[in-house]
Amino acid sequence: MLGTARPTQNSAGALSSLQRQNTHLKSAFLQYQLYRLLNSHCFCLLKNGMGLIIFFLCAYVPKTEAGRCKWAAVLEDLERIKTSKDIDVSLYTANADEDEECQELVMRCFFLETAVIIQECRIKNCSKTQDVWNIWKNGNESFEKNKLTSTKSEKCKECEEYEEKNFAEFVQNFVKVIQRDCKH
Repeated sequence: MLGTARPTQNSAGALSSLQRQNTHLKSAFLQYQLYRLLNSHCFCLLKNGMGLIIFFLCAYVPKTEAGRCKWAAVLEDLERIKTSKDIDVSLYTANADEDEECQELVMRCFFLETAVIIQECRIKNCSKTQDVWNIWKNGNESFEKNKLTSTKSEKCKECEEYEEKNFAEFVQNFVKVIQRDCKH
């Protein structure tokens, strides 16, 4: 059979030809498998309009892990840094029980204050600098990814309006706010 013959070292053209044939065979095989799949009993719904609508709706539903919070990575890093003894800084700390419509602004405040911790860690060469950096990075990525843009309401405070608290209280409130957000 031509497909199993091995070309000699001097026949680069023959090798190229066999590779093209092999690619064509793979393509034909894939098309045949797709044809069989679409004609199977499982996909008979795709032959009518309603089946196609259901298929496309299911295909474009966002895939999320059940029970997994979008802030899970941030929570893990907060657990790592909460006992750090080499981070000694006062930070504007939002209340964990702020009004629901202020939730996004509260989260933004916590992530802005994380940048202050990063600066403090750079100066003091903290052991948890990478974890703090991960918190800041993951928070900003989530805000960018979800295009979160809330408008300031009369109820909501600016970050600088909150009381300054020590690092341990800051982390404790940050965790509470994230856990509250994850429940919704």
